[in-house]
Amino acid sequence: MEALEDDHLLSFGLAIIIDSGCERKLKRKRRKSFTSLDTNGVYEGKMFNLLEAREMMLKKGNKRSEDTAGEDGHGLHLIHLLLACATSLDENKLDSTIKILRELYENVSLNGDSVQRMAAYFADGLVGRLLTRQSPFHEMVMKEPTPEDEFLAYIELYKVSPCYQFAHFTANQMIMEAFEREETYNNRALHVVDLDVAYGFQWPSLMQSLSDKATTGSHVSLRITGFGKTLEELEETKARLLGFAKTFKNLGFEFQGIQRSKSGLKSIRKRNNETLVVNLVFYLNSLGNFKRISDLLQSTHMLNPSIVVFIEQEGSRSPRAFLSRFIEFLHYYAAMFDSLDDFLPLDSPQRLQIEKNHFGKEIKRLMDFDNNEANSPHFERMETWKGRMEGHGFEGLSISSKTIIQAKLLLKINSHYCPTQFGGENGGFTAFEREEGNAISLAWQDKCLITASAWQCSGGGSTTSSTM
Repeated sequence: MEALEDDHLLSFGLAIIIDSGCERKLKRKRRKSFTSLDTNGVYEGKMFNLLEAREMMLKKGNKRSEDTAGEDGHGLHLIHLLLACATSLDENKLDSTIKILRELYENVSLNGDSVQRMAAYFADGLVGRLLTRQSPFHEMVMKEPTPEDEFLAYIELYKVSPCYQFAHFTANQMIMEAFEREETYNNRALHVVDLDVAYGFQWPSLMQSLSDKATTGSHVSLRITGFGKTLEELEETKARLLGFAKTFKNLGFEFQGIQRSKSGLKSIRKRNNETLVVNLVFYLNSLGNFKRISDLLQSTHMLNPSIVVFIEQEGSRSPRAFLSRFIEFLHYYAAMFDSLDDFLPLDSPQRLQIEKNHFGKEIKRLMDFDNNEANSPHFERMETWKGRMEGHGFEGLSISSKTIIQAKLLLKINSHYCPTQFGGENGGFTAFEREEGNAISLAWQDKCLITASAWQCSGGGSTTSSTM
């Protein structure tokens, strides 16, 4: 098959790693109660004992909990404790919340099995939600990794797990196919608008694919407009991508970084006849607020792009209530922690780095939205996103057979620690078609993790006229 010939491209790309009024009253009441935790002597004592139990858990160091790790039913017991704790917290039962959290800290370990490790970070997230941000303990429990540690953890995860690779290679294959469809009139020019460019790891493999299409006398140009959090991060990403692009003599490359808080899609200008792509990879879920999502999709439609690439973590429940979101996050990260067993041993320093500075950071951030539930991040169902996209004037595109084959090849390449299964009862990572061939999903065992789809403006997609 043609896609199988792309094995070397995949490997090359990987080398870059070098509500109601009653509910509102309840939430106001809860916030007032949380504030009193820091001043009420009774709760101060209980919180001190809880934090002492947390400190004891951290001091376990490299010692694994041999009396519980791997024991049948122990992991399920920890899950039940987390659910009971989240329920108690949601119902404003502070005594039982603290009691359950203490029991959790006595049974979890950052060096135990995958469930113990995951539960430890969820326990921290619940403690952070219990405390006010004014509390001196909040910063201690919810302390975030440095940008350098975040970056290194991201690199390690990218190297061993297919999750980000699946998203990026699948997106890039969709982009390449859109570019090729318009090759007769796009001046061999591709413009990608990336709403969350982050470290830019998605784009070296696309540069490689575009360079392979070019010839000595016929250059291909790639322009990336990348949105990011800070100017410093954008400058680092720009330098990284410019350095990589210099290795391709037949590829013209431009990068424009835009700070997300300063500008939106209305600032984008499309050049004559270029293929314009909007890249929505792991971004819309972070917006939380439905109005912000709707505004962004409207702005995207106004650009009239050739294709919109949409990839997100997937949920299966209503995201409106805290408890529903908590259960969804619990299922998702249980699968993510468990999947690391296929790639890294429990005592691997790289694994501990990934769990602490990537997964742990994400879990705590997802939990720390007690003051503004409406804007909290959440994972949506693919069916929900499908309705939203169609409601904003987009229609789905079929996933090509080459994209499917490439995704399965990627899973095969990544099965370097333990053999990865392709379907069947034993699970492992699997890739499969969804939505009558209009989407492709990555799953760990029976848990769907990530879904990718491609969209165009209803009525035939983009035109080739200039909007200078």
